[in-house]
Amino acid sequence: MIDLHCHILPGVDDGALDIADSVAMALEAQHDGVEIVCATPHIREDHDVRLNELPARVAALQDELDSRHIAVRIARGGELAAPVADRLSAQELREISLDGGGWILLEPAPGPLGDAVGATVELLAGRGARVIVAHPERHAGEGFERRLRALVDRGCLIQWTAEFVARAQPDDPDALVLRLARDGLVHVLASDAHSSHGGRDMRLSPAFARLREVCAPDLFAWIADAPAAIIAGEPLRPPV
Repeated sequence: MIDLHCHILPGVDDGALDIADSVAMALEAQHDGVEIVCATPHIREDHDVRLNELPARVAALQDELDSRHIAVRIARGGELAAPVADRLSAQELREISLDGGGWILLEPAPGPLGDAVGATVELLAGRGARVIVAHPERHAGEGFERRLRALVDRGCLIQWTAEFVARAQPDDPDALVLRLARDGLVHVLASDAHSSHGGRDMRLSPAFARLREVCAPDLFAWIADAPAAIIAGEPLRPPV
């Protein structure tokens, strides 16, 4: 498995506190069968993340994991906040894309999804980037499903938080995310974990198990295979 959204770099944003915290997160990921973790620090105004320092930070964490024989590869990335997307050049976008493959993890502005997200997607597309919209469960509002579909029609993929999906019960008629999964609006599962000390954990397998229960086999297979294609920089269109 591949975790495309994780704040595992130590001391960069509101994620891992220190290298020991990062190591503990990587161990948890390894125990769940996760082989690659994209380090996606916040790229937004309230965090002083310096893009030119990220490659060295990723390499330092990888060296630490290798020295401890932890079989998790740390890939580069970033979680780009929509309000600051227009400040980055095409080259900077490439540098924070997931493993350098050209897919950008986009964090919508706080609140319900609005028309501004589509405008940001168009801006990024004009600079050669493909977009994965992060944690839509935090941005529900009027016309939520319609807005998700419109983003998919623009070429976006939708990334849901694994813990949120895992907690949804298949026999719960209010489990909107599972209905959206069946309808093809769940494309990527990721931990969005920030620390081993609390909050969301690094496990993806419970969420995949939940999707296996509700999705058609070909759709589930597509979701399971999508992360590898994303870090390879391949264009993807959902099967539904």
